[in-house]
Amino acid sequence: MTSSSYCPSAFSPAAGLLSSWLEGWTAAATGATDLLAASLANAPTPLDVRRWRALADDRRQPQWATPHELVFEAPLARLRDYSVSPAPRGLVPTLVLPPQAGHDSCIVDYAPDQSQMRTIVDTGCKRAYTLDWAGATAATADASIEDYLDVIDAAIERCGGRVNLIGDCQGGWLATIYAALAPERVNTLTVAGAPIDFHAGEPVIGEVLGWLAPGGSLHFYEALVNSGGGVLKGRHMLSGFIMLQPGVELSRQLELLCHLGDADHVARYREFEDWFKYTQDIPGPFYLWIVRNLFSDNALIGGTLEVRGRPVELSKLDMPLQLLAGETDHITPPDQVFALADHVSTPADHVLRRITKGGHLGLFMGHEALREHWPPLLERVLAHSKPARPQARQLASGQSSPGPSSPARR
Repeated sequence: MTSSSYCPSAFSPAAGLLSSWLEGWTAAATGATDLLAASLANAPTPLDVRRWRALADDRRQPQWATPHELVFEAPLARLRDYSVSPAPRGLVPTLVLPPQAGHDSCIVDYAPDQSQMRTIVDTGCKRAYTLDWAGATAATADASIEDYLDVIDAAIERCGGRVNLIGDCQGGWLATIYAALAPERVNTLTVAGAPIDFHAGEPVIGEVLGWLAPGGSLHFYEALVNSGGGVLKGRHMLSGFIMLQPGVELSRQLELLCHLGDADHVARYREFEDWFKYTQDIPGPFYLWIVRNLFSDNALIGGTLEVRGRPVELSKLDMPLQLLAGETDHITPPDQVFALADHVSTPADHVLRRITKGGHLGLFMGHEALREHWPPLLERVLAHSKPARPQARQLASGQSSPGPSSPARR
């Protein structure tokens, strides 16, 4: 299916973007009114405006919040170990694949009280790891989907050869593809805010694609990669996200101007802006593969996706499956996430769906998601991860263990 057949004939992508921009101006007007009310009591001075501008422009590399160990490093990613002792001997480790959309992977360990990694460990999954995607460089500008699957496979080998795989957003469809190619190496699969059926629901990104890639043509995206010297510049990704919800950006900046005297507000602003706007680049071939095969053709859910000539069959997934979506997620509507359950072989009683009240980023670092939704998901993961009884281990010992070769090469 191409992007042209995906968009209903009566749909105008420009109308969707216009609606988004009108939303942005409405938010701006509301923010301006609040600013005016605040200024009646304490008008911003030229010094305040200069400080506001300095805060808005000064971006620093975001930091990981929780102590951990760097245990593996490759050109495309690093492996960070959050494991704590004592952990039951034989406990299946948990590996997180963070989002990769031009931002730092530390969204999974955003702050001491907003950490997906800390929640994983606190729930009892004490052998916990996360990949940390590296921005594209001249050396990795030509990286492909196969290269990313190879890195995941190497990380799983470093973890012991079999893991509970958790994929957030882009990491979710990447985890799904890996698990379909190497199901024997995935004990449980958890997908959060990840588009599996890219054309389900009301995807805003699909609206943009229908406008920029009419008839399935990728000329615009190819030109974007060429203009970046073979990579998709992170700043272009950032601009695209801001365009999707300009009202959020305008409101955040106006609120900062209104609260320059509030040290806590300024600290929260800087913390988020450093993560959101300290961007990293994406390898061009990898990005164009995503746009063509997933965004446009929807090949993962359509059953036509291949990697190195091997079909990616969702029916190969038979492990316990946990799915998490955000009720107000405009990036990945819940239908895109939950569609996975309709194509796997996992028994119905081993599939869990949960939906938060928040949006996209809240799935990975929001208080509600981390407090109310991740623990029940992780408790199920833990229940399937405890060491087998001696008799069960003896029965399993006669089976061959999965080899270290990448699933993309088998």
